[in-house]
Amino acid sequence: MRTAYSVETVRAAEQELMARLPEGALMQRAAAGLAAACADLLGRVYGRRVVLLVGSGDNGGDALYAGARLARRGAGVTAVLLAPERAHGGGLAALRRAGGRTVAPDGAEELVERADLLLDGIVGIGGKGGLRPDAARLAEVAERSRAAVVAVDLPSGVDADTGEVRGAAVRADLTVTFGTHKPGLLIDPAREYAGSVRLVDIGLALPEKAELEALQHADVARLLPVPTGESDKYRRGVVGIAAGSARYPGAAVLAVYGALRGGAGAVRYVGPAGDAVIARFPETLVSDRGPKHAGRVQAWVVGPGAGEDASAVGEVLASDVPVLIDADGLRLADRDAVRARTAPTLMTPHAGEAAALLGVPREEVEGARLASARELAGRYDATVLLKGSTTLVADAGGGAVRVNPTGTAWLATAGSGDVLSGLAGSLLASGLSAPDAGSVGAYLHGLAGRFAADGAPVGAHDVAEAVPAAWRDVTEA
Repeated sequence: MRTAYSVETVRAAEQELMARLPEGALMQRAAAGLAAACADLLGRVYGRRVVLLVGSGDNGGDALYAGARLARRGAGVTAVLLAPERAHGGGLAALRRAGGRTVAPDGAEELVERADLLLDGIVGIGGKGGLRPDAARLAEVAERSRAAVVAVDLPSGVDADTGEVRGAAVRADLTVTFGTHKPGLLIDPAREYAGSVRLVDIGLALPEKAELEALQHADVARLLPVPTGESDKYRRGVVGIAAGSARYPGAAVLAVYGALRGGAGAVRYVGPAGDAVIARFPETLVSDRGPKHAGRVQAWVVGPGAGEDASAVGEVLASDVPVLIDADGLRLADRDAVRARTAPTLMTPHAGEAAALLGVPREEVEGARLASARELAGRYDATVLLKGSTTLVADAGGGAVRVNPTGTAWLATAGSGDVLSGLAGSLLASGLSAPDAGSVGAYLHGLAGRFAADGAPVGAHDVAEAVPAAWRDVTEA
């Protein structure tokens, strides 16, 4: 499992380690890993033009020491000092001894434009807000240049703890981060600025509880339900789908499709789209008597394409089994009724739906995804799966927020969320907790989206069809 830790936790771990190491040893470890990553990116170091964008403090020191290592291998290295009086003394001396030179920001644009590699050491993990004018100007020139841009620990101008970008920031091709991932490297919009991420182990001892978790294939494989010789369709779990309407029958069909691919033994459908569901999936158990009289289920999915049918949402929320609420169900669900539930609740809004529930503009949710997911989970006392460019799963009980590492932009297509709802609801019915069902469902859905699209437009039904391939890919890895 990939983990990310807050700035406070990282700094505490660094202080503890530095107390046991010779002075400067930790920075040298970081600089060695940074220089190696830059050399790998350049391919040939000798004769290459390297420009360091150097701010104050240790982040600039890492860049200067790495620049010195590259200079000793024959690169022409120039450091642009954005705060000369506060540049790291030891790193500056090392660079000059290795033959590197320094310049002021004024007039550095041409150097940046002609560089083969730019090393962003402007601001460290403690930076807040956008870049100051001199740095912002150089970041803009760097984005236009042909140089490869490497960020030191974190792109300057992004928030390490939240992934927010509140002003100008450096866009990197590669971020070399030290000791552990920082949340901002895994969450949009900051993730877009990080490029590829390379983790350098510097020996930090970190606590078991992380700020963020990202499941990998092995983690998902351990969580997936596996039938045994004693299994039957009821022991494997039955998921109920209360979805669709006369206007949106397709939402019901797609939610059922996702549920049939999700590991539960049977799917019960309740709603006005029964004929459409049966025509497509004759194995579905269909009822028109409402959720209360549909028969026993181990979990409910309610809301996709429901239109204005608040009665079905109310009946499902009154049940004593896990419930997944999506789409129209999010708007129709009474918050007090959700908070009063004793069984788990999983809500799956996209940014627009989350914004409506929080009473804020959509842009605020998209710019502060981590804070928004946590806030919504707290308000509803539920697990929240916030869909989008970075899908997050936050639990009301606190703990690590899970960030989904799979997916493709082609998943932004009508009905894709309905498939995810059915898939995650089926996992709920098979016995997974709400956080596990949400994060495993998102992982498989994202992977299926990649397989189905393969670089081309894809429909929601294609995604559902590709779930078995994603499942096999995870379990056979």
